[in-house]
Amino acid sequence: MNKKKVISLVVRYSVYGLVALFFFWAIRNHYFDYIFTESTTFWHLVKQHLQLVLVSSVLALLIAIPGGILVTRKPFRRAEWVVSNTVNLGQTIPSLAVLALMISILGIGFQTAVFALFIYSLLPMYRNTVAGIDSIDENLIDAARGMGMKPIQILLRIELPNAAYSILAGVRTAIVLNIGTAALAYVVGGGGLGVWIFTGIQLFDNGYLISGAIPVTLLAIFVDYLLRLLERLIVPEGSKPPQEL
Repeated sequence: MNKKKVISLVVRYSVYGLVALFFFWAIRNHYFDYIFTESTTFWHLVKQHLQLVLVSSVLALLIAIPGGILVTRKPFRRAEWVVSNTVNLGQTIPSLAVLALMISILGIGFQTAVFALFIYSLLPMYRNTVAGIDSIDENLIDAARGMGMKPIQILLRIELPNAAYSILAGVRTAIVLNIGTAALAYVVGGGGLGVWIFTGIQLFDNGYLISGAIPVTLLAIFVDYLLRLLERLIVPEGSKPPQEL
């Protein structure tokens, strides 16, 4: 066993040990009790959290991926710089600033939180779509043209399958980030597990804080795992990086 592998194993099991110690400490101090004593409220908040993430992620997916495909077409290549920088600009605005700005337009509630999460989901999906398509070998596309394929056939049979790994990686990144950022929905009355997180902060109650924060973390890990499985099913073997094969 080489040195790097030993270090990797030591780090991995050290992290596992710290996580186990944290859960032992939290359970011993009854910090998860609210999940069971207020289970109805807990599952209601989980449902709200999932709705926030699902709606904002689907909206971003419907805009970002088609938009990324569109700017890689020759007639729209000149618009790529403008679109990319506009999306980048939206990502640089602090999430709380977006929420505050949208309150004056959409008011307080679910729709304001969804819009803010939608803005923050656009960049990873859009950027990875463009990068994935741009990374395809031009000779492969020329060969497809030489075989008489039409542009739409090249897109569906050559470009999208070969860019699938990059696109799905962007989707996975956006959704996982979305799950964590959705906790801020509490600030605008959007609900979600952020209600317990901020309640715990305001009341100095570790029970509420941990009962809200840990489920968010576990939800992000679980969704990331599911999306990785989806990648394995969808992405062609030849399009995966060497470490994924």
